[in-house]
Amino acid sequence: MAVQRRHTMYHSTVVDADPDTVWAVVRDALRVVSIVSGAAAENVHWVGDGGPERVPSQYNFTLTFSGGLVQQEVAGRDEVRRSQTYRSIEPTMGVQRYLATIRVRPITNDPNRCFFDWTRELTIAEDADTEVVETIIAMMAKQTDAIRDHFARN
Repeated sequence: MAVQRRHTMYHSTVVDADPDTVWAVVRDALRVVSIVSGAAAENVHWVGDGGPERVPSQYNFTLTFSGGLVQQEVAGRDEVRRSQTYRSIEPTMGVQRYLATIRVRPITNDPNRCFFDWTRELTIAEDADTEVVETIIAMMAKQTDAIRDHFARN
């Protein structure tokens, strides 16, 4: 994959749970990091007086494959539209800027399921280690499926 200086990603899936149930989980950034990263992220925590009910709210975690500290912030939330926007606080491992929005939308003819989508914009540093950036992008490409699988009916 060729890494571009500006990289935009969009992933969506259908989740086998109602929108309110999914939103109750994914509106908490730390739970999202835990679900989508598993063992790839450690020391996931809110910074200062941050928390799931506060916007803006900063949180940090460390990527285990590189030891890189990720500093992000919940920058906006719309409870009615079930959307939340995140942004990077500091550059991390070649990603100068990161902006992402998750959304949970109802399926009108199936109230027990919903759409989950994740839009991301990354600005990659010119001197970034291409291999590290490719690893991060590949990891992100699988994260929407991790949300879907978290809610899968057994």
